[in-house]
Amino acid sequence: MLLTLGATLSGGGAEYLDSCLARIAANGDTEALSGLYERTHAAIYGYALSLLKNAQDAEDVMQDTFVRAYHSAQQYREPGKPMAWLMTIARNEALGRIRARGRTVTMSPEDWQEQFADRPDVSQEDLLTLRALLDTLSDEEREIVTLHALTGLKHREIAALLELALPTVLSKYNRAIKKLGKSLKEAE
Repeated sequence: MLLTLGATLSGGGAEYLDSCLARIAANGDTEALSGLYERTHAAIYGYALSLLKNAQDAEDVMQDTFVRAYHSAQQYREPGKPMAWLMTIARNEALGRIRARGRTVTMSPEDWQEQFADRPDVSQEDLLTLRALLDTLSDEEREIVTLHALTGLKHREIAALLELALPTVLSKYNRAIKKLGKSLKEAE
């Protein structure tokens, strides 16, 4: 289930997102911002939630990401990697919050439920399983898996975003997937 979320949450194609960012940069087009938000907000929120483990903070980071993207759209170079650009903004916002509070807090079951409340294909049991599985990963492994699954970013893009070597990202991703598989088998 985790690996299929990326296709659903990642939204539209890069061309559409590039177009939205270009329109925002050119004339502050709020309709383009709305389109950008509609296509990407779930992935950005999910990524922020995986880092912060707090629904309110993740919501704030998501909103701050779009405010910053709106004000910085002229710095984006198209054609580019719009999801990677947005995720970089979200990551910086989330890390700023983590530094500000000095620690992370565990995510409550209600936070997980809220994240997937509008998804009829995700049951309560799926949520509990997902939470338990993700809790078996280190923070860095969870971040890499979440970036790949929720946003559809390629490993090379994740490596650039996290400032890690590509082999490191690949190794951590593969190790995390093996851990998830092992945990899932043990849970069954």
